[in-house]
Amino acid sequence: MSNHPDRQIIATIEINADIQAVWNAWTSVEGVLGFFAPDCSLDLQPGGKYEMYFDLSAEPGLRGGVGCRIIALQAPTMISFTWNQPPSVPALRAASQGTHVVIRLAQIDARTTRVDLRQDGWGTGEDWDAAYRYFERVWQQVVLPRLKRYLEIGPIDWEKS
Repeated sequence: MSNHPDRQIIATIEINADIQAVWNAWTSVEGVLGFFAPDCSLDLQPGGKYEMYFDLSAEPGLRGGVGCRIIALQAPTMISFTWNQPPSVPALRAASQGTHVVIRLAQIDARTTRVDLRQDGWGTGEDWDAAYRYFERVWQQVVLPRLKRYLEIGPIDWEKS
């Protein structure tokens, strides 16, 4: 895997919700708390915070997406942000080696929106491979399914998750 420096994670899901509802899920505190993380800090402007806190009992700096920033916004169709490495890859995390995520939304019909997620900026080597495998699983098997569940059924109960 480490021989592919231009690799990307690409994940797509269709959600039974209009584009504005999906946009709000990614860009509002209420939306983020409904599917992405149990706490967050958002400043919706280029350079603003886009921090997701997943482990509230962890030491500061190890709670999740600390230090992540918005790169660009185009409501209601695109948000891009930096993304840090998971605590399970401490060398990359400590070195502030991050990646880049772009979320694009497309209204398919009045009741359906497609979410396309791309994460790029991967380095090479064992630690980068471990981070890639981690995020490939998390985006496709956790985050996007939770987004769909939030918008179609209701918010995540973080005390039970």
